[in-house]
Amino acid sequence: MINQTVKQYRARLFKISIEETSAATRGFIIRDIYKKQKLEDIGLTFLYGYHLAIADAELEILATQLNVVKTEMRGFAFEGAAMGLALLDYFTPWQRNRLKNFLSGIAINHIYMGYVGTGWLLARVPGGIQRYLRSLNQPHQEFPDPLLGWLAVDGYGFHAGYFHHQHYLQPQNMPSEIDGYALRVFDQGLGRSLWFIYGADIPQIAATINTFNQVRQADLWSGVGLACGYAGGVNRQEIETLRELAGLYLPHLAQGVAFAAKARERAGNPTSDTEMACQVLLGISAQTAAEITDKLLIDLPYDAALPAYEIWRQLIQKQFATLGVPV
Repeated sequence: MINQTVKQYRARLFKISIEETSAATRGFIIRDIYKKQKLEDIGLTFLYGYHLAIADAELEILATQLNVVKTEMRGFAFEGAAMGLALLDYFTPWQRNRLKNFLSGIAINHIYMGYVGTGWLLARVPGGIQRYLRSLNQPHQEFPDPLLGWLAVDGYGFHAGYFHHQHYLQPQNMPSEIDGYALRVFDQGLGRSLWFIYGADIPQIAATINTFNQVRQADLWSGVGLACGYAGGVNRQEIETLRELAGLYLPHLAQGVAFAAKARERAGNPTSDTEMACQVLLGISAQTAAEITDKLLIDLPYDAALPAYEIWRQLIQKQFATLGVPV
């Protein structure tokens, strides 16, 4: 009885209103009704997973509930659940193993989205991102697949754009809490948020990126590629326009799409949107794109000046440049 009361109190205390994911609340201007509905549904699915996790963190129960979400949207539910479990870990320092057990257990195949969801929590607790970056740089990481741990910083950047776009787009501020390579990964997440802020309006996204300093544009385009390949919501003609407008940054866009293909392949939730993005932007299937990301992990150096994650990204970009993607 006491345990049930605690769960109910926790669910009320940490509840996030569904209005927080509406375009109107966020100040996003999305004229296309289909895109608006799709992108808002993604937000609602995220919150579904989040609220499940804070209501009941028992992994067997959580797995059953998350896996009833329709396949193409399931990753977003796992993303939200990761945020919820990270939040519970933060407030119960005597039991900080929920997120770790989640990522290494029922969410192992959704680990891309799990880390991204973790970034949402890092953006909401004091000092969260700094502590996370310190742990990320430790030689013996406690979380599974630490290479992908940088995706939490991507999630941190996405959260900044999604919830505070007035601060990070106009003017184009940078977060004061991080520095070095983390700022680049922040921009990758910020670029991903543009897909939602502008309702997958390709010309508007490209125009916005063009207002940024050139040193930031490649990472922003990479984030757009990940959003295009994973969230989708656009037709073939729009993706062809995206390819044209990316210009010199097309390999960076392609790398983001390849990440999306790998995330969906690993989770077993492929979509026609991901396949079309790979065909148009990479000239290959989503399965082949995922295989390329795996191949380039072989013999990846972990003791170089650059983080292995960035070396991996650069190898993928070079791979797509040699596949006939114009530079």
